[in-house]
Parts: sequence; structure tokens; C-alpha cells
Amino acid sequence: MIFSTLEHILTHISFSVVSIVITIHFLTLLVDEVVGLDDSSEKGMIVTFFCITGLLVTRWIYSGHFPLSDLYESLIFLSWGFSLIHMISYFKKRKNDLSAITAPSAIFTQGFATSGLLTKMHQSAILAPALQSQWLMMHVSMMVLGYAALLCGSLLSVALLVITFRKVIKIIGKNNNLLNQSFSFGEIQYMNERSNVLLNTYFLSSKNYYRYQLTQQLDRWSYRIISLGFIFLTIGILSGAVWANEAWGSYWNWDPKETWAFITWTVFAIYLHIRTNKNFEGVNSAIVASMGFLIIWICYFGVNLLGIGLHSYGSFTLTSN
Repeated sequence: MIFSTLEHILTHISFSVVSIVITIHFLTLLVDEVVGLDDSSEKGMIVTFFCITGLLVTRWIYSGHFPLSDLYESLIFLSWGFSLIHMISYFKKRKNDLSAITAPSAIFTQGFATSGLLTKMHQSAILAPALQSQWLMMHVSMMVLGYAALLCGSLLSVALLVITFRKVIKIIGKNNNLLNQSFSFGEIQYMNERSNVLLNTYFLSSKNYYRYQLTQQLDRWSYRIISLGFIFLTIGILSGAVWANEAWGSYWNWDPKETWAFITWTVFAIYLHIRTNKNFEGVNSAIVASMGFLIIWICYFGVNLLGIGLHSYGSFTLTSN
């Protein structure tokens, strides 16, 4: 009873704190250079990390097994993975720009985990016989950490595409506008446009340089985080194959979960291969990573909705009995 109450308290504290962090981010977008807001955001993510860590440890103690046996526990662990990525990048640089990605991701996963859809999973149940193995911690933790890192990296690639294509659309719109106006007003309009360009040269060049630096940073961070996630995913798939051989007598069964995990691994292997080519850095590799974002959710969550195959332990159907 005490452990259940403590878990309930930690869940609500972490959810409330990360909600405040997101609110702070919105305020910083509206109001520039507000003293203390950035520091409060970082402290909030640290509090969230320790609360989710305490939640997982508490559930581990009173359930008697590593908390990765169903969809609810894996979502909480995924939220912890997002917070862990934030913590690593924060202590490495002391200034973290990833919280715009990690904070909403954490609140989304934890919010869904604590929603009414998964209420029957909140109470820890006896571990299924097939899951009573030492490979549970190794396989599932590596897979979920891989999902967390790949999702963060993919979202950074999506942000890169949004900034890049938004710039392209603005340039096309300005060119069309100048072309139409040149036919309407002739030489006078041309001289006005030329003078405006000269007056705003410094501003535009500095703005473009900042945008270029931002896209380069997003591409670099995306590559690093996806590389880390790809390692976790590879270890998770290999350990799962060994576990499958022990449990079912075969390393690979082309189960829906296994198939989509292989598709996910292939997509991000293609991304890493493309990213190593200097000619395909930036937009081209970001498009592949953005496709991977959707495939990860199909692999992680979509297959669980079906409730079929050998990996159906975390589905709504089985856990609701």
C-alpha cells in the first residue's frame, strides 16, 4: 500500500513538473531574455528525471521484477529515457537546447501512460511465464532506450526540415512578389527594392547565418543521438534473438514486432549510411530520419494495438483480463 501510494505521488509530481517546464518554454518563446526562466526549466527536468527514477525503482521493489512487463511500464520507462537524454546533454554542455524536444516527449508518453486507457495496467501483476527471464531487463531496456534516442533524433530532423523548407517557401514567395511588382511599377519600383535590399543586407545576412548555424547544430545533434539509439536498438534486437532461441527454439520468427523492429533498424541504417556522405548531409538524411519517426511508433505502439503475435504481452487485450 505504501509503495503504491508513493508511486502515485511520484507520477503526479513528475507529470506536473514537466508540464510547468513546457509552459516555461512557451513563455520564453513569447518573451525574450526573461531572467531565471531557462534555469528553472533545467531544474524542472532534473526534478522530473529523479521522480520518474524513483517511480520505476518503487515499482521494481514491490512488484519483484524489472518494470518493463507491459505497455504502461514501458511508456514510463520511455519517458525516463527522454529525461535521461536531456540529463546527459545538460551535464555535458551545461546549456541544453534539447529540452524543447525532450520535455514535450516526456509529458506525452507519461500523460498517455497515466491516462484512463491504461488504468488496468497501473497495478503491477504477476509476470507472465515467458517473461520470467534475465533477458527481460537486457532486451526490453535496450529496445526502449533505443526508441527514446531515435525518436529524439528524428524530431530534431523534423525541426531541421521545418526550418529549411520554411526558408525556401519565403524565398520563393519573395521572388514571385518582386517579379510581379517589376512588371507593374517598372524602374521606379526596381530602384526602391534595390535600396531596401542594401539597407537590410546586414540584418538578412546575420539572420541567415544564425539559421545556417541552427540547422547545422540540429543536424549534428540528430546524427549523434540517432547513432546512440541505433546502437541500443542493435543490442536490443541481438539480445532478443538470443532470448527467443531460449524461449521458442528459434532466433527469428518474423513476428509482427520482430518484422517492424527490423524495418526500423533498416531505415536508420540507411540514414547513417546517407549521413556519412558529405553530399547528403542535412535535408536528405533528415527526410529519412523523419520517415523513421513514424516507423518507430508503428513498431513500438501500433503492433501492441493489434494484440497479435509472440510479443503481445503489452497489448490492451491481454492486459485487460
